[in-house]
Amino acid sequence: MTETMPILGLLKKANSASVAIDAPDQDSLSYGALLNMVENTVLTLNRNGVHRNDRVALVLPNGAEMAAAFIAVSCGATAAPLNPAYQKPEFDFYLSDLNAVALIVEEDSNSPSLESARELNIPVIQLKKGGSVTAGEFGLEPVDKTQQDDTVIAPEFAQRDDIVLVLHTSGTTSRPKIVPLTQGNICASAENIRATVALTAGDRCLNVMPLFHIHGLIAAILASISAGASIFCTPGFSALRFFAWLEEARPSWYTAVPTMHQAILARAGKNKETVRKSALRFIRSSSASLPPQVLQELEQTFNAPVIEAYAMTEAAHQMTSNPLPPGTRKPGTVGIPAGPSVAIMDETGSLLEQGSTGEVVIQGDNVTAGYDNNPAANRENFVNGWFRTGDQGVMDDDGYLTITGRLKEIINRGGEKISPREVDEVLLDHPAVSQAVTFAVPHDKLGEEVAAAVVLNDGQTVSESEIRAFAAGYLAGFKVPKKVLILDDIPKGATGKVQRIGLAGKLELA
Repeated sequence: MTETMPILGLLKKANSASVAIDAPDQDSLSYGALLNMVENTVLTLNRNGVHRNDRVALVLPNGAEMAAAFIAVSCGATAAPLNPAYQKPEFDFYLSDLNAVALIVEEDSNSPSLESARELNIPVIQLKKGGSVTAGEFGLEPVDKTQQDDTVIAPEFAQRDDIVLVLHTSGTTSRPKIVPLTQGNICASAENIRATVALTAGDRCLNVMPLFHIHGLIAAILASISAGASIFCTPGFSALRFFAWLEEARPSWYTAVPTMHQAILARAGKNKETVRKSALRFIRSSSASLPPQVLQELEQTFNAPVIEAYAMTEAAHQMTSNPLPPGTRKPGTVGIPAGPSVAIMDETGSLLEQGSTGEVVIQGDNVTAGYDNNPAANRENFVNGWFRTGDQGVMDDDGYLTITGRLKEIINRGGEKISPREVDEVLLDHPAVSQAVTFAVPHDKLGEEVAAAVVLNDGQTVSESEIRAFAAGYLAGFKVPKKVLILDDIPKGATGKVQRIGLAGKLELA
């Protein structure tokens, strides 16, 4: 069973010469070299007092070294990847909240995490590339070697039930919660993704997702490893560089969030020859709802099926997915259960019949057993063996799930409940609009009012009143945005997702 297997077991099961980690303009890191690095990394951690279930913060830039370090550290301890763009107050919070026992940074790093670690007495370990031209190749060297115990001669590898990964929730409405995931959780999820998109040793993933986020770590890196496939690791998403990477890597697939797909489409017309030569078997989208218009344009541009999945950190990523052809893909839905069990629950904790709208709940081998040191959140989110996702949705008669909104994002306009996604999709049908995000703004009498931010296609001009008039032709009056902001760019979070909650404040409408 996949859930009984730790990462090292998953890696050894692959047993494939086709496993490789690549990066732009570098040689491939082979399967054998990766296994050696895993053993050396765990041995170094053990010699420096870091063992199973000890939390090691990783503050490393996106790329092959981060991918390899995540795999290697996870085979012997608990990885806690943090966004390298954080400032010192953020590192103060996260390193303290995690109870990290070590911090791994690049050699000669000037990250503010170093000062936070010094103040918190957290030992620092440097990741050294050693001048290698091989992607992902590294060694670890503690800054303070006085406590190193060289009598430890054999690495102690993590077991199935050990905590392998801890990540914080986004914390848009409250203090971020720590999500602990076991070796079994993330390996089960990796195998679920591998099976859903039929990954084989011949596949090659172009990873543009940040590796401090569950999407890139599990869907791109670990699912590929589980299939004995290869991963081309970029230094982070760039619409300007994407097509050069596409040409160099010649991937069979890539996975991204909707805003990234939209940015890629915006530049596809200037890279027609690269697009024509690409041989993508499929494109995957997750972490936020993909507008049907964007899905259709992606498929037409790249001549490849777009597979939309539904995922979250607490499920070690994937929960549902549209199937590959010849299976039925339903644009506008996030597909069928793809690993865990999925159901719809009402406010009292009772499961609802298909066709009823309610909260999406899940249970399965990939789902966390509970938040770390947060009994109140666990009482609220775990009911009768099911985890409450916080998303509102409905399942059709074929078992396909449609997400109608994030419960906390549903706009309550004087008692009228409005799904922001419904309004988004209408606005995106306007020929001048390339991106649209609908959100709530405070209102003194109604409580909340509907607003939207849009980005226009290059060369297009349209007024706010024209957009509102267009929306009024498709929506009931109370759903039409009373305010439309036309922007050059819509503010996004660290992972490229638009966060509706708090957007009114960021745009000075609160």
